[in-house]
Amino acid sequence: MAAGLKIDGIVKRFGKAGKQTEVLKRIDIDVAPGEFLILVGPSGCGKSTLLNIIAGLEDPTEGDVRIGVRSVVGVPPAQRDIAMVFQSYALYPTMSVADNIGFALEMRKVPKDERTKTINRVAEMLQITHLLDRRPSQLSGGQRQRVAMGRALAREPLLFLFDEPLSNLDAKLRVEMRAEIKRLHQASGITSVYVTHDQIEAMTLGSRIAVMKDGIVQQLGTPAEIYGRPANTFVASFIGSPTMNMIQAAKSPVHAPTGAAQLGLRPEHITLMSDSDWRGTVTLVEPTGADTFVDVDAAGTHLTVRVSPEVSIAPGQEIGLAANTQALHWFDAQGVRLV
Repeated sequence: MAAGLKIDGIVKRFGKAGKQTEVLKRIDIDVAPGEFLILVGPSGCGKSTLLNIIAGLEDPTEGDVRIGVRSVVGVPPAQRDIAMVFQSYALYPTMSVADNIGFALEMRKVPKDERTKTINRVAEMLQITHLLDRRPSQLSGGQRQRVAMGRALAREPLLFLFDEPLSNLDAKLRVEMRAEIKRLHQASGITSVYVTHDQIEAMTLGSRIAVMKDGIVQQLGTPAEIYGRPANTFVASFIGSPTMNMIQAAKSPVHAPTGAAQLGLRPEHITLMSDSDWRGTVTLVEPTGADTFVDVDAAGTHLTVRVSPEVSIAPGQEIGLAANTQALHWFDAQGVRLV
């Protein structure tokens, strides 16, 4: 049965007394049993430090971590019943795929017949049965990452921890492995925490996302909540590709509410309208296949507009723009969401 995870008031400081740097600033997150939580943010935001504290590789300065009902602060990693998948595959080069997957079971003195059944079941789930006799050096990057996940999966832990596991893969393999990880989570139901700096991974994988900056959780919510109602301008600009357009309230194409300093508009929420008074000059056209992204200079404000690839448009062209008034994001002078 899946276990929940409670991160309660976690603070982490590095350095000697009087010269300490606080990298985590009272983090509180409850992860439900079977949930897939994403920790996402730029380099230095504290996401990997938080994962290391959950794993037992770092001790918190303050606060508590509970896996299920048990506090694990001070408990060694090997006694937390967790499994980690790292950016580096960390496979034993002299062992076969089968032996790599079953190594932890062998260390636990699991009988050989039972080990073999588990290895075969996991290999079938990961579609690597035909690779069981090979060594890691004979595998592709994607295959090695599948073996690393198989080794973790064979243990049937209370908690999966993923530390940027797809960073070493090329773009096509990352897409394939994202789908593989999501399918495995749905099949196993094991509570998972996944660290990434890639907002596309965060949006596609997570049941909930914690967006972090400067050791603080800026927003915790479902992918739809994070994308559709960002809590502040940092979340609004970090989540979404291309990033959200930010327009000073004084230059906005619609009436601004009291206290508003900036209007946020996603590229897909700006449309072309030939007779509009809100006008700009095209500076760049970027076809991507399914969409075309058009950079526009609108009276000194830089905008990105998502249009259909069938639209004929060229740099230097003047165009009229219209905002979807049902998809406006207003923020105050401190960058906090208003409406």
